Amino acid sequence: MKYFSKIYIFLILGILYIPIVTLILFSFNESSSTALFTGFSFKWYYELFRSPETFEALRNTLILAASSAIIATVIGTAAAEGIYKMRNKLAKTAITSVTNIPMMNPDIVTGMSMMLFFVAVAAILGISYENIGFTAMLISHVTFCLPYVILSVLPRINELGDSLSEAALDLGCTPIQAFFKVKLPNIMPGVLSGMVMAFTMSLDDFVISYFVGSSDFQTLPLLIYSMTKKQVKPDMYALSTLIIVTIFVLLIITNVKSGRKSAHSGMGGKKK
Repeated sequence: MKYFSKIYIFLILGILYIPIVTLILFSFNESSSTALFTGFSFKWYYELFRSPETFEALRNTLILAASSAIIATVIGTAAAEGIYKMRNKLAKTAITSVTNIPMMNPDIVTGMSMMLFFVAVAAILGISYENIGFTAMLISHVTFCLPYVILSVLPRINELGDSLSEAALDLGCTPIQAFFKVKLPNIMPGVLSGMVMAFTMSLDDFVISYFVGSSDFQTLPLLIYSMTKKQVKPDMYALSTLIIVTIFVLLIITNVKSGRKSAHSGMGGKKK
């Protein structure tokens, strides 16, 4: 059984990482072939940095992801606090269920409904849909990112309870001061994880952006999809490689910092 378990693990790891390794390998291919490696070259990295269209799409993607993540985090944290404060269990369950609908809904359904909504809004206002392209995408991304923020923050608030906030109120803090000075620092890990999740979901989204987006605001997934109708340029492999390396480095830094914190806390416990 041990051999079968090892084979199974290697098989799963191979399925997960062989495509990524292949992509990284062919980003250094001298030719544009995806079947034959003709030689090692940085040609496609040079082409990537000479492509204004790619960098504009990357900039749009990062602006959209950062904006939607920040807005979703602010609204989601406030919503989680509001849901926690509700005393009516039936209403609390109903609102929690409604909040999770965008997360459980198929992306294509959410994208189509958002598209119809914004087309109707543009028609009522008497303006071209192109004029609200970025705004429509931002609202759509905030909408489907909100449940992930609430899902990340609400358990932290439930775990924290009311004791610290009530103590702050007894010491003269206003409810707003008690939240920002006492509760928010304690739930900050949940808030940050929710924001990172929202940023990742927005960065990765294609279906909703495809339905809601306009021609004057193109994100990176939409640009890559437009290339698949002809041929994906190898400079996209180079860009994907840079993104993978960046994420890998950030993960290493995060793990090293968490390991150091654990070591320091362990040393503190031993000293006591």
